[in-house]
Amino acid sequence: MRGRAAVMVETNRLETWDVAIADPEPGGALVRVVLGGVCGSDVHILSGEAGDMPFPIILGHEGVGRVERLGGGVATDYAGTPVAEGDLVYWSPIALCRRCYSCTVLEETPCENTQFFEDASKPNWGSYADFAWLPNGMPFYRLPDHAQPEAVAALGCALPTVLRGFDRCGPVKVGDSVVVQGAGPVGLSAILVAAQAGARDVIVIDASPVRLDAARKLGATATVSLADPPEERRRQIYDHVGKAGPDIVVEAAGALPAFPEGVDLSGIHSRYIILGLWGAIGTQPISPRDLTLKNLTIAGASFPKPKHYYQAMHFAARLQDEVPLAELVTHRFSIADAQQALDATRNGTAVKAIIDPQLS
Repeated sequence: MRGRAAVMVETNRLETWDVAIADPEPGGALVRVVLGGVCGSDVHILSGEAGDMPFPIILGHEGVGRVERLGGGVATDYAGTPVAEGDLVYWSPIALCRRCYSCTVLEETPCENTQFFEDASKPNWGSYADFAWLPNGMPFYRLPDHAQPEAVAALGCALPTVLRGFDRCGPVKVGDSVVVQGAGPVGLSAILVAAQAGARDVIVIDASPVRLDAARKLGATATVSLADPPEERRRQIYDHVGKAGPDIVVEAAGALPAFPEGVDLSGIHSRYIILGLWGAIGTQPISPRDLTLKNLTIAGASFPKPKHYYQAMHFAARLQDEVPLAELVTHRFSIADAQQALDATRNGTAVKAIIDPQLS
């Protein structure tokens, strides 16, 4: 059996390959991709901003798929739910070794031997493809029967990342005031979680009217345009939350200048949680004195644990009828048009773009 895949062969160069599809190994699964999410990290990977990659690689680390074949010994998903061929599943795309200090002592991700990509010529779990080959040990979860695939895919790895961030850096409490820098999928996920947790204010900064509109639908109580100068943005935010400033600022912009602005926006005794700057390598100046005077906690998080994917899937399934999650998927592209999908993500045209292998 053979299938198509969008392969990154070098920086800023994608090709559509015809690849062999292997049978699943014992304990693994072969999944026919239904929706492959396009993530802002993919944009940074393609451009080279995220560093060197082990070319050639199949892009895509977000996916909802239908089980084509199960490997020997597999009768349940990784939460113990019975699974069969034809079931829809959602998977955690980080291959952990399960035999290192991070895995067994710290119980943290990623681990010392984490494998994010496999060579494109080998069995592969990249989701810009007709099939994803999930090795033994790569967790996957059966979607609840009522779950809409688009509702789960809409926030892709972003919702697990936000759940990981609040898990590691402290949750949103009822009555908190929250500022979110950026209304891409990570920012929208932070807005959704904060609103559902009972935040008093959820204020989002972005340049895209389309994304700001989506933010309001997910629970943002106010929006601030990135077109305004930084001092005006700060004034608007403090007018909303009061002179003590916000309790939590979430960086979800993925742009280096967001970091010093986030420090400046942070309130007294507040937290600044960095989630979006995984792919933007570089430095920015801040005043260390501000951290002391504000009693400011700055923390970062990335690479969700499998449990965060499981939690995100059930969170999305529960909210899909009261919050328009599926509508966040604004653009669909074929495997051959993966470059266009990445362009739409980069320029903010798409709220959420997906690769739909059924499109030719």
